[in-house]
Amino acid sequence: MKGMRKVRAVATALIGCTLPFAAGAIGIEDIVDGGNDYAWERVEIPGTMCGNGSQYKFWVYDSPSSQNLLVSFEGGGACWDYETCSGQAGILGAANPNGLPDDYITQFKAEYVSPLVNGADPGIPLRPLNPIVTNGWDVVYLPYCTGDVHVGNNVVTYDDPSGQNPPITWRHVGFHNTRAVAQYLATRFPNVGKLLVTGFSAGGVATAAGYYEVRRTIQPAAGYMLNDSGPTFPAPNASYNSYPLHEQIKQVWALETLYAELPATFDENDFGSVTDMLAAEFPGDQLAYTGYSSDYNFSRFSYERFYPGLDQAAILALWREDQANLVAEMQGHANFSYHIPWHRPINDSHCSSIITFIGSHACPTVRKKKWYELWQWPWTQSWKCPSGFTPLETFLERWVDQNQVSRIVEPENYYNNEDPGMQIVAPLINDAISGG
Repeated sequence: MKGMRKVRAVATALIGCTLPFAAGAIGIEDIVDGGNDYAWERVEIPGTMCGNGSQYKFWVYDSPSSQNLLVSFEGGGACWDYETCSGQAGILGAANPNGLPDDYITQFKAEYVSPLVNGADPGIPLRPLNPIVTNGWDVVYLPYCTGDVHVGNNVVTYDDPSGQNPPITWRHVGFHNTRAVAQYLATRFPNVGKLLVTGFSAGGVATAAGYYEVRRTIQPAAGYMLNDSGPTFPAPNASYNSYPLHEQIKQVWALETLYAELPATFDENDFGSVTDMLAAEFPGDQLAYTGYSSDYNFSRFSYERFYPGLDQAAILALWREDQANLVAEMQGHANFSYHIPWHRPINDSHCSSIITFIGSHACPTVRKKKWYELWQWPWTQSWKCPSGFTPLETFLERWVDQNQVSRIVEPENYYNNEDPGMQIVAPLINDAISGG
Protein backbone atom coordinates (compact mmCIF):
# COMPACT_ATOMS: atom_id res chain seq x y z
CA MET A 1 0.00 0.00 0.00
CA LYS A 2 1.55 3.29 -1.12
CA GLY A 3 0.52 5.23 1.98
CA MET A 4 2.48 2.87 4.21
CA ARG A 5 5.78 2.63 2.34
CA LYS A 6 8.99 3.22 4.24
CA VAL A 7 11.48 5.86 3.20
CA ARG A 8 14.68 4.08 2.22
CA ALA A 9 16.85 6.79 0.69
CA VAL A 10 19.04 9.26 2.52
CA ALA A 11 19.05 11.91 -0.21
CA THR A 12 15.41 12.99 -0.28
CA ALA A 13 14.44 16.61 -0.85
CA LEU A 14 13.95 19.28 1.78
CA ILE A 15 10.63 20.52 3.10
CA GLY A 16 11.00 24.26 3.00
CA CYS A 17 14.13 24.58 5.06
CA THR A 18 13.96 21.37 7.08
CA LEU A 19 16.26 18.40 7.33
CA PRO A 20 16.30 15.38 4.98
CA PHE A 21 15.10 11.91 5.83
CA ALA A 22 17.58 9.36 7.12
CA ALA A 23 17.83 5.81 5.83
CA GLY A 24 15.55 3.46 7.71
CA ALA A 25 13.73 6.23 9.59
CA ILE A 26 9.99 6.41 9.96
CA GLY A 27 8.70 7.95 6.75
CA ILE A 28 5.97 10.51 6.39
CA GLU A 29 4.20 7.80 4.40
CA ASP A 30 3.82 5.89 7.66
CA ILE A 31 2.07 8.80 9.36
CA VAL A 32 -0.23 10.39 6.83
CA ASP A 33 -2.17 8.65 4.07
CA GLY A 34 -1.11 11.17 1.45
CA GLY A 35 0.70 11.20 -1.86
CA ASN A 36 -0.62 11.06 -5.39
CA ASP A 37 -0.54 8.67 -8.31
CA TYR A 38 -0.93 11.17 -11.14
CA ALA A 39 0.19 10.33 -14.66
CA TRP A 40 2.82 13.08 -14.54
CA GLU A 41 4.51 14.37 -17.68
CA ARG A 42 8.05 15.70 -17.33
CA VAL A 43 8.64 18.90 -19.31
CA GLU A 44 12.05 20.33 -20.20
CA ILE A 45 12.14 23.70 -21.96
CA PRO A 46 15.43 24.41 -23.78
CA GLY A 47 17.32 27.27 -22.15
CA THR A 48 15.83 26.80 -18.69
CA MET A 49 18.28 25.58 -16.06
CA CYS A 50 19.08 24.99 -12.41
CA GLY A 51 21.66 26.93 -10.46
CA ASN A 52 24.43 24.50 -11.36
CA GLY A 53 23.67 24.81 -15.08
CA SER A 54 21.81 21.52 -15.48
CA GLN A 55 18.47 21.29 -17.28
CA TYR A 56 15.45 22.62 -15.39
CA LYS A 57 12.51 20.22 -15.25
CA PHE A 58 8.92 20.54 -14.14
CA TRP A 59 5.92 18.25 -14.16
CA VAL A 60 2.38 18.54 -15.51
CA TYR A 61 -0.74 16.54 -14.79
CA ASP A 62 -3.47 17.12 -17.37
CA SER A 63 -6.77 16.18 -15.74
CA PRO A 64 -9.37 14.73 -18.10
CA SER A 65 -12.22 16.36 -16.18
CA SER A 66 -11.18 19.93 -15.30
CA GLN A 67 -10.45 23.31 -16.84
CA ASN A 68 -9.08 24.61 -13.53
CA LEU A 69 -5.32 24.82 -13.10
CA LEU A 70 -3.10 24.70 -10.01
CA VAL A 71 0.46 26.01 -10.36
CA SER A 72 2.62 25.15 -7.34
CA PHE A 73 6.04 26.69 -6.67
CA GLU A 74 8.21 24.43 -4.53
CA GLY A 75 10.01 25.81 -1.49
CA GLY A 76 13.43 25.10 -0.03
CA GLY A 77 15.80 27.78 1.20
CA ALA A 78 17.76 30.43 -0.67
CA CYS A 79 21.37 31.36 -1.42
CA TRP A 80 23.51 34.41 -2.06
CA ASP A 81 27.10 33.38 -1.26
CA TYR A 82 29.50 30.44 -1.62
CA GLU A 83 28.41 28.67 1.56
CA THR A 84 24.69 28.78 0.83
CA CYS A 85 24.88 28.08 -2.92
CA SER A 86 27.46 25.28 -2.72
CA GLY A 87 25.40 23.19 -0.33
CA GLN A 88 27.74 23.69 2.64
CA ALA A 89 25.10 25.63 4.59
CA GLY A 90 22.69 22.70 4.61
CA ILE A 91 19.20 23.76 5.66
CA LEU A 92 20.09 27.45 5.40
CA GLY A 93 21.11 27.16 1.77
CA ALA A 94 19.68 26.44 -1.66
CA ALA A 95 17.53 23.39 -2.30
CA ASN A 96 18.64 20.88 -4.93
CA PRO A 97 22.08 22.45 -5.51
CA ASN A 98 23.01 19.48 -7.72
CA GLY A 99 20.01 19.78 -10.01
CA LEU A 100 16.90 17.64 -10.53
CA PRO A 101 16.86 13.91 -11.32
CA ASP A 102 14.39 12.62 -13.89
CA ASP A 103 12.36 10.83 -11.21
CA TYR A 104 12.13 13.81 -8.89
CA ILE A 105 8.33 13.88 -9.02
CA THR A 106 8.16 10.43 -7.41
CA GLN A 107 10.41 11.40 -4.50
CA PHE A 108 9.03 12.36 -1.12
CA LYS A 109 8.86 16.12 -1.42
CA ALA A 110 7.00 16.30 -4.71
CA GLU A 111 4.73 13.34 -3.97
CA TYR A 112 3.71 14.03 -0.39
CA VAL A 113 4.47 17.59 0.64
CA SER A 114 1.44 19.41 -0.78
CA PRO A 115 -2.18 18.46 -0.09
CA LEU A 116 -3.09 21.25 -2.54
CA VAL A 117 -1.19 19.45 -5.30
CA ASN A 118 -2.65 16.09 -4.30
CA GLY A 119 -6.20 17.42 -4.07
CA ALA A 120 -6.80 16.01 -0.60
CA ASP A 121 -5.88 16.60 3.00
CA PRO A 122 -4.26 13.32 3.98
CA GLY A 123 -5.66 11.60 7.01
CA ILE A 124 -3.63 9.71 9.52
CA PRO A 125 -3.65 5.94 8.91
CA LEU A 126 -7.16 4.51 9.25
CA ARG A 127 -8.64 7.98 8.62
CA PRO A 128 -9.71 8.53 5.00
CA LEU A 129 -8.43 11.23 2.69
CA ASN A 130 -10.50 14.41 2.71
CA PRO A 131 -10.91 15.87 -0.80
CA ILE A 132 -10.30 19.63 -0.97
CA VAL A 133 -11.07 22.35 -3.51
CA THR A 134 -8.25 21.42 -5.90
CA ASN A 135 -9.35 17.81 -6.24
CA GLY A 136 -9.43 16.80 -9.91
CA TRP A 137 -7.70 19.96 -11.19
CA ASP A 138 -4.92 20.18 -13.75
CA VAL A 139 -1.66 20.50 -11.80
CA VAL A 140 1.78 21.96 -12.52
CA TYR A 141 4.58 21.26 -10.03
CA LEU A 142 7.58 23.59 -10.28
CA PRO A 143 10.65 22.26 -8.43
CA TYR A 144 13.12 24.71 -6.92
CA CYS A 145 16.81 24.60 -7.81
CA THR A 146 17.98 28.20 -8.45
CA GLY A 147 18.27 29.47 -4.86
CA ASP A 148 16.47 32.72 -5.72
CA VAL A 149 12.81 32.02 -4.81
CA HIS A 150 12.15 31.40 -8.53
CA VAL A 151 12.59 35.09 -9.48
CA GLY A 152 16.34 35.80 -9.75
CA ASN A 153 17.92 37.24 -12.89
CA ASN A 154 21.68 37.00 -12.44
CA VAL A 155 24.69 34.73 -12.93
CA VAL A 156 27.26 35.04 -10.16
CA THR A 157 30.68 33.50 -9.47
CA TYR A 158 31.15 32.81 -5.77
CA ASP A 159 34.63 32.31 -4.28
CA ASP A 160 35.24 29.96 -1.40
CA PRO A 161 36.21 32.26 1.50
CA SER A 162 38.48 29.53 2.88
CA GLY A 163 40.37 29.30 -0.41
CA GLN A 164 40.24 25.51 -0.24
CA ASN A 165 37.80 24.95 -3.11
CA PRO A 166 37.48 26.40 -6.60
CA PRO A 167 34.87 29.09 -7.26
CA ILE A 168 31.38 28.11 -8.34
CA THR A 169 29.29 29.81 -10.99
CA TRP A 170 25.69 29.94 -9.89
CA ARG A 171 22.79 30.74 -12.17
CA HIS A 172 20.10 32.68 -10.33
CA VAL A 173 17.76 32.36 -13.32
CA GLY A 174 14.50 31.61 -11.57
CA PHE A 175 12.63 34.41 -13.31
CA HIS A 176 13.70 33.20 -16.75
CA ASN A 177 12.44 29.73 -15.84
CA THR A 178 9.18 31.10 -14.43
CA ARG A 179 8.52 33.18 -17.54
CA ALA A 180 9.28 30.26 -19.87
CA VAL A 181 6.98 27.97 -17.89
CA ALA A 182 4.15 30.53 -17.95
CA GLN A 183 4.45 30.88 -21.73
CA TYR A 184 4.40 27.11 -22.12
CA LEU A 185 1.32 26.79 -19.92
CA ALA A 186 -0.55 29.50 -21.81
CA THR A 187 -0.23 27.34 -24.93
CA ARG A 188 -0.78 24.00 -23.17
CA PHE A 189 -3.88 25.23 -21.29
CA PRO A 190 -5.50 27.90 -23.49
CA ASN A 191 -8.89 27.97 -21.71
CA VAL A 192 -8.24 27.99 -17.98
CA GLY A 193 -11.26 28.55 -15.77
CA LYS A 194 -9.85 29.05 -12.29
CA LEU A 195 -6.09 29.53 -11.95
CA LEU A 196 -4.67 29.02 -8.45
CA VAL A 197 -1.01 29.97 -8.10
CA THR A 198 0.45 28.81 -4.81
CA GLY A 199 3.68 27.78 -3.12
CA PHE A 200 5.21 27.23 0.30
CA SER A 201 8.24 28.81 1.97
CA ALA A 202 10.53 30.08 -0.81
CA GLY A 203 7.75 29.01 -3.16
CA GLY A 204 5.42 31.29 -1.23
CA VAL A 205 7.65 34.25 -2.02
CA ALA A 206 7.63 33.11 -5.65
CA THR A 207 3.85 32.98 -5.57
CA ALA A 208 3.63 36.66 -4.67
CA ALA A 209 6.61 37.82 -6.73
CA GLY A 210 5.74 35.75 -9.80
CA TYR A 211 1.96 36.01 -9.83
CA TYR A 212 1.90 39.11 -12.01
CA GLU A 213 3.89 37.36 -14.74
CA VAL A 214 2.08 34.01 -14.54
CA ARG A 215 -1.43 35.40 -14.29
CA ARG A 216 -1.18 37.92 -17.15
CA THR A 217 0.45 35.28 -19.39
CA ILE A 218 -2.08 32.49 -18.82
CA GLN A 219 -5.10 34.85 -18.64
CA PRO A 220 -7.62 32.62 -16.85
CA ALA A 221 -11.29 33.39 -16.39
CA ALA A 222 -10.61 33.80 -12.63
CA GLY A 223 -7.37 34.18 -10.71
CA TYR A 224 -6.40 33.09 -7.19
CA MET A 225 -3.08 33.49 -5.36
CA LEU A 226 -2.22 31.71 -2.10
CA ASN A 227 1.14 32.48 -0.52
CA ASP A 228 1.98 29.94 2.19
CA SER A 229 4.67 31.18 4.56
CA GLY A 230 6.76 33.20 2.12
CA PRO A 231 5.73 36.67 3.22
CA THR A 232 6.90 39.74 1.31
CA PHE A 233 6.93 42.02 4.32
CA PRO A 234 6.74 45.78 3.77
CA ALA A 235 10.24 47.29 4.06
CA PRO A 236 10.44 50.72 2.37
CA ASN A 237 13.45 51.86 4.41
CA ALA A 238 16.11 50.74 6.89
CA SER A 239 13.80 51.17 9.89
CA TYR A 240 11.92 48.01 8.83
CA ASN A 241 13.16 44.62 9.99
CA SER A 242 13.24 42.91 6.58
CA TYR A 243 15.05 45.75 4.81
CA PRO A 244 18.57 44.17 5.04
CA LEU A 245 17.32 40.90 3.56
CA HIS A 246 15.52 42.67 0.72
CA GLU A 247 18.57 44.77 -0.10
CA GLN A 248 20.79 41.69 -0.10
CA ILE A 249 18.69 39.68 -2.52
CA LYS A 250 17.98 42.72 -4.71
CA GLN A 251 21.69 43.12 -5.31
CA VAL A 252 22.77 39.48 -5.62
CA TRP A 253 19.80 38.30 -7.67
CA ALA A 254 19.68 41.50 -9.79
CA LEU A 255 16.03 42.06 -8.95
CA GLU A 256 16.15 45.66 -10.16
CA THR A 257 16.22 44.33 -13.73
CA LEU A 258 12.82 42.77 -13.03
CA TYR A 259 11.40 45.66 -11.02
CA ALA A 260 11.61 47.82 -14.14
CA GLU A 261 9.15 45.50 -15.89
CA LEU A 262 6.49 45.83 -13.22
CA PRO A 263 3.67 48.39 -13.33
CA ALA A 264 3.78 51.73 -11.52
CA THR A 265 1.74 50.27 -8.66
CA PHE A 266 4.98 48.55 -7.55
CA ASP A 267 7.44 50.63 -5.53
CA GLU A 268 10.97 49.74 -6.68
CA ASN A 269 12.29 50.81 -3.27
CA ASP A 270 10.11 48.30 -1.43
CA PHE A 271 10.00 44.63 -2.38
CA GLY A 272 7.06 44.30 0.01
CA SER A 273 4.93 46.61 -2.12
CA VAL A 274 4.15 43.59 -4.30
CA THR A 275 1.08 43.17 -2.05
CA ASP A 276 -0.28 46.55 -3.07
CA MET A 277 0.64 45.96 -6.70
CA LEU A 278 -1.19 42.65 -7.03
CA ALA A 279 -4.33 43.95 -5.33
CA ALA A 280 -4.36 47.00 -7.61
CA GLU A 281 -3.55 45.21 -10.87
CA PHE A 282 -5.98 42.32 -10.33
CA PRO A 283 -8.88 43.77 -8.30
CA GLY A 284 -11.18 40.94 -9.39
CA ASP A 285 -8.80 38.19 -8.25
CA GLN A 286 -8.85 36.55 -4.85
CA LEU A 287 -5.46 36.92 -3.11
CA ALA A 288 -4.44 35.35 0.19
CA TYR A 289 -1.63 34.74 2.66
CA THR A 290 -1.34 31.95 5.22
CA GLY A 291 1.38 31.21 7.75
CA TYR A 292 2.08 31.00 11.47
CA SER A 293 2.83 33.83 13.88
CA SER A 294 5.45 31.53 15.45
CA ASP A 295 7.29 30.50 12.27
CA TYR A 296 10.85 29.82 13.43
CA ASN A 297 12.09 28.75 10.03
CA PHE A 298 11.51 31.53 7.52
CA SER A 299 12.10 34.04 10.32
CA ARG A 300 15.65 32.74 10.64
CA PHE A 301 16.23 33.52 6.96
CA SER A 302 14.76 36.97 7.43
CA TYR A 303 16.83 38.06 10.40
CA GLU A 304 19.43 35.59 11.71
CA ARG A 305 22.24 36.55 9.34
CA PHE A 306 21.45 40.26 9.48
CA TYR A 307 20.97 40.65 13.24
CA PRO A 308 23.61 38.38 14.83
CA GLY A 309 23.14 37.18 18.37
CA LEU A 310 19.35 37.13 18.52
CA ASP A 311 17.71 34.26 20.34
CA GLN A 312 14.46 32.63 19.23
CA ALA A 313 12.24 34.99 21.21
CA ALA A 314 13.92 38.05 19.70
CA ILE A 315 13.69 36.65 16.17
CA LEU A 316 10.00 35.88 16.57
CA ALA A 317 9.39 39.36 17.97
CA LEU A 318 10.77 40.84 14.74
CA TRP A 319 8.68 38.40 12.72
CA ARG A 320 5.45 39.33 14.49
CA GLU A 321 6.17 43.02 14.08
CA ASP A 322 6.70 42.54 10.35
CA GLN A 323 3.61 40.34 10.15
CA ALA A 324 1.50 43.07 11.73
CA ASN A 325 2.70 45.45 9.02
CA LEU A 326 1.77 42.94 6.33
CA VAL A 327 -1.69 42.40 7.82
CA ALA A 328 -2.27 46.16 7.89
CA GLU A 329 -1.27 46.34 4.23
CA MET A 330 -3.59 43.47 3.25
CA GLN A 331 -6.45 45.04 5.19
CA GLY A 332 -6.28 48.00 2.82
CA HIS A 333 -7.43 45.84 -0.09
CA ALA A 334 -10.89 44.34 -0.47
CA ASN A 335 -9.63 41.24 -2.29
CA PHE A 336 -6.97 40.09 0.21
CA SER A 337 -7.65 37.28 2.67
CA TYR A 338 -5.40 35.89 5.38
CA HIS A 339 -5.43 32.79 7.55
CA ILE A 340 -2.79 33.14 10.29
CA PRO A 341 -2.73 30.54 13.07
CA TRP A 342 -0.46 31.14 16.05
CA HIS A 343 1.60 27.96 16.36
CA ARG A 344 1.88 24.35 15.26
CA PRO A 345 4.46 21.96 16.75
CA ILE A 346 5.31 20.63 13.26
CA ASN A 347 8.27 21.90 11.23
CA ASP A 348 8.90 24.83 13.62
CA SER A 349 5.46 26.26 12.78
CA HIS A 350 6.59 26.71 9.19
CA CYS A 351 4.02 26.36 6.39
CA SER A 352 0.36 25.64 7.07
CA SER A 353 -0.48 23.82 3.82
CA ILE A 354 2.22 21.11 3.79
CA ILE A 355 2.07 17.42 4.72
CA THR A 356 -1.28 17.60 6.55
CA PHE A 357 -3.83 20.25 7.49
CA ILE A 358 -3.97 18.91 11.05
CA GLY A 359 -3.20 21.90 13.27
CA SER A 360 -3.63 24.42 10.43
CA HIS A 361 -6.93 25.74 11.73
CA ALA A 362 -7.29 29.30 13.00
CA CYS A 363 -9.63 30.69 15.64
CA PRO A 364 -10.06 34.45 16.18
CA THR A 365 -11.51 33.98 19.69
CA VAL A 366 -9.26 31.25 21.13
CA ARG A 367 -8.63 31.66 24.85
CA LYS A 368 -7.88 29.77 28.03
CA LYS A 369 -10.80 27.82 29.43
CA LYS A 370 -12.54 29.32 32.42
CA TRP A 371 -12.49 27.26 35.59
CA TYR A 372 -16.02 25.97 35.05
CA GLU A 373 -15.15 24.84 31.51
CA LEU A 374 -12.25 22.60 32.45
CA TRP A 375 -14.52 19.56 32.51
CA GLN A 376 -15.36 19.98 28.84
CA TRP A 377 -13.86 17.51 26.39
CA PRO A 378 -11.01 17.10 25.76
CA TRP A 379 -10.13 17.31 29.44
CA THR A 380 -6.42 17.60 28.68
CA GLN A 381 -7.06 20.77 26.68
CA SER A 382 -6.87 24.06 28.62
CA TRP A 383 -7.63 26.16 25.53
CA LYS A 384 -11.00 26.76 23.91
CA CYS A 385 -12.33 28.27 20.68
CA PRO A 386 -15.76 29.71 21.55
CA SER A 387 -16.52 30.71 17.96
CA GLY A 388 -15.02 31.08 14.51
CA PHE A 389 -13.04 27.81 14.40
CA THR A 390 -11.86 27.59 10.77
CA PRO A 391 -9.88 24.60 9.45
CA LEU A 392 -7.63 25.41 6.49
CA GLU A 393 -9.73 23.24 4.17
CA THR A 394 -12.80 25.29 5.14
CA PHE A 395 -10.94 28.53 4.47
CA LEU A 396 -9.93 27.23 1.04
CA GLU A 397 -13.44 26.09 0.16
CA ARG A 398 -14.96 29.45 1.07
CA TRP A 399 -12.17 31.37 -0.63
CA VAL A 400 -12.00 29.44 -3.93
CA ASP A 401 -15.54 28.10 -4.36
CA GLN A 402 -17.44 31.06 -2.89
CA ASN A 403 -14.98 33.95 -3.50
CA GLN A 404 -15.39 34.78 0.16
CA VAL A 405 -12.86 37.09 1.79
CA SER A 406 -11.78 35.58 5.10
CA ARG A 407 -9.47 37.25 7.62
CA ILE A 408 -8.23 35.60 10.80
CA VAL A 409 -5.19 36.44 12.90
CA GLU A 410 -5.23 34.01 15.77
CA PRO A 411 -4.18 35.39 19.19
CA GLU A 412 -1.40 33.74 21.17
CA ASN A 413 -2.33 30.23 22.23
CA TYR A 414 -0.93 26.72 22.48
CA TYR A 415 -4.06 24.76 21.67
CA ASN A 416 -2.12 22.54 19.26
CA ASN A 417 0.38 21.55 21.94
CA GLU A 418 -2.43 20.17 24.09
CA ASP A 419 -4.46 18.57 21.32
CA PRO A 420 -4.43 14.78 21.90
CA GLY A 421 -4.16 13.97 18.20
CA MET A 422 -1.38 16.49 17.65
CA GLN A 423 0.54 15.07 20.60
CA ILE A 424 0.66 11.78 18.70
CA VAL A 425 1.14 13.02 15.15
CA ALA A 426 3.57 15.94 15.60
CA PRO A 427 6.47 13.99 17.13
CA LEU A 428 6.18 11.33 14.43
CA ILE A 429 6.15 13.87 11.61
CA ASN A 430 9.03 15.85 13.10
CA ASP A 431 10.95 12.63 13.65
CA ALA A 432 10.39 11.63 10.03
CA ILE A 433 11.43 14.94 8.51
CA SER A 434 14.46 15.25 10.76
CA GLY A 435 15.71 11.72 10.11
CA GLY A 436 15.32 10.70 13.73
